[in-house]
Amino acid sequence: MRSSSLVPKMLPMNPRVRMAACRTPAVAAALLVIFGVAAGAARLATEGAPHRASLAASDKTMPANSASQKFAALSDQFMKDSLARSPTSASFAGYHKHLDAKTGQTVELDALLDDMSLPAMAELRAFYARWRERFRTETPPASLDPQDAADWQVIDDQIGLSLLEFDKIQSYRHHPTVVVELIGSAIFLPLTQNYAPKDVRVGHVLSRIRQVPRLLDQVKAYLADADPVFVQTAIDENAGNIDLIQTTVAGEIAPGSPLQAQYDQVAPPAIAALKSFSQWLASDLGKRPSRLTWRLGKELYDQKFKLVMETPDTPEEVLASAEHDLRAVRAEMLEIALPMHAKIYPEHGDHSDLAGRERENRIIGEVLEKVSAEHPRRDQLQAAIEADLASITQFIREKKIVSLSSRQNLKVIPTPPFMRGTYSVAGFQSAPPLEPQAEAQYWVTPIDPKMPEEKAESKLREYNNFTLKWLSIHEALPGHYIQYEHLNSLQPERRRLLRSLYANGAYVEGWAEYIAQVMMDEGFLGNDPRFRLMMRKIRLRVLANAILDVRMQTMGMTDAEVMELMTRDAFQTQAEADGKLLRAKLTSAQLPTYYVGLREWLAFRKRYQAAAGKDFDLMKFHDAVLDQGPLPVPVVEKLVPPPAPATR
Repeated sequence: MRSSSLVPKMLPMNPRVRMAACRTPAVAAALLVIFGVAAGAARLATEGAPHRASLAASDKTMPANSASQKFAALSDQFMKDSLARSPTSASFAGYHKHLDAKTGQTVELDALLDDMSLPAMAELRAFYARWRERFRTETPPASLDPQDAADWQVIDDQIGLSLLEFDKIQSYRHHPTVVVELIGSAIFLPLTQNYAPKDVRVGHVLSRIRQVPRLLDQVKAYLADADPVFVQTAIDENAGNIDLIQTTVAGEIAPGSPLQAQYDQVAPPAIAALKSFSQWLASDLGKRPSRLTWRLGKELYDQKFKLVMETPDTPEEVLASAEHDLRAVRAEMLEIALPMHAKIYPEHGDHSDLAGRERENRIIGEVLEKVSAEHPRRDQLQAAIEADLASITQFIREKKIVSLSSRQNLKVIPTPPFMRGTYSVAGFQSAPPLEPQAEAQYWVTPIDPKMPEEKAESKLREYNNFTLKWLSIHEALPGHYIQYEHLNSLQPERRRLLRSLYANGAYVEGWAEYIAQVMMDEGFLGNDPRFRLMMRKIRLRVLANAILDVRMQTMGMTDAEVMELMTRDAFQTQAEADGKLLRAKLTSAQLPTYYVGLREWLAFRKRYQAAAGKDFDLMKFHDAVLDQGPLPVPVVEKLVPPPAPATR
């Protein structure tokens, strides 16, 4: 998952951070929608005037079209003003200094913590409404060239998503996870970036820690009607915030330094406020009856689905297609599993005494049970992933699947503790669009040493040696990491910035699933049937994601029915199914992005390849579509026509 990217999709938080396989993602997305920058991975690296000069210079290559020039200026101003209204989102984007047009002063955004008071939220809602009207009246899409028109539509959809959040969904009023994840991200981000010397960045962190009690008091004034799942998750994640201050931040400060004196002053009140907030959640908010549940309901879900996917597909169409494909993929798995089963279990026969689903489940399940036993030790998860990246990279080069990055800036690190409720397995965070040389991070969530052995074994069997290879293909190469490395070379810079911040989730997640299919089709691991079987199992997971999201959010699907779908139909382990059930309650319209995007990528590739004929070049196709950045796939198809047939 972009990752989504650290920020799931809140008109700033793919995935992204680009959310990962189990990240994928969530509740923080509500935060980003609220604050207006849907970031797939983005961290806007910019420093006031130099950034503005850079954008202006990069736009000199544009045609002298007054509408395009005006749109360039407006979109640049809108993005920066949006980020300035949420300092945490600005840190996600890497936007560190903001010139206040009213005062003429430069604001250090990394030292500020968001204002989530009701007056501030009302003004933010009005801000988006004003900007939507400006874009629609001053730069209508019909007046723009195809590239700017594509950007216009992305902005309009993302403003629409934010207004839907403010007017109807209102996660910030009902999901305490929003403020908890905001605080963790606000503290963590400056520690991982390199926009200033370390002592300056730690000083910014301490400034934000000082403001934690104020922010918690603001949200306590109106948090209400919270489903228990959001209350308990907020309590769990808030423990990570306390540990972040007590352990991680404290570990960055030299004993006896001026920063130590500042830490000793601001940390105790913040920790006390966080502990008090958790107690309030448990003994007050969590005890109140709630008129709302985690289910979004059909009306709101349909509206959100359209704005998130940015395609004509309806939830009902996606559901019907996913349920059809689930049956087809199970049939493929049986075909792969039968010869493996005969070799592994010759004494079992082919279970011809069983029929239909029961026979499929027995044969496929027994083979999966054997293959899943091949997994790393519980303390070797990250080491196994790091080792896999080398062989994956070599295969990509040999098969000429896509151009790789020359920056080699990917670092594998443990998932930050406060994000492990959302990223239970892995996640990805790209380098900032305006600092492409900066570090990109592949997060791997370690297995908690306190986790019982039985539960840890279940998780390791789900993420066995073959599934871990898929995970690295999806999250890193040639998935999200390569995807965002191509984006980080896009010109002009303002377009790169915009498409990073407003990344289309179906494009992002669909690419990662599509390119994993390409790797399998090209013979990765020598067409090992164990890998191919696990790839089909992962496809079942993608399909189940779409099915359960639509049915849970709009059709009253029960926990028992969800577990039946995941464990019996999609062969997921109990640990994986438990985590997915929780994630599906904490998020909405994110889990289907994998399947919606996969369908779009496969259909686009098929049409393009048919039109190109013998001139089709796999690497050139992949480079061309990735170089557009994460727009909706149907829009990319319009911008990347197949090559004209060669004349004889």
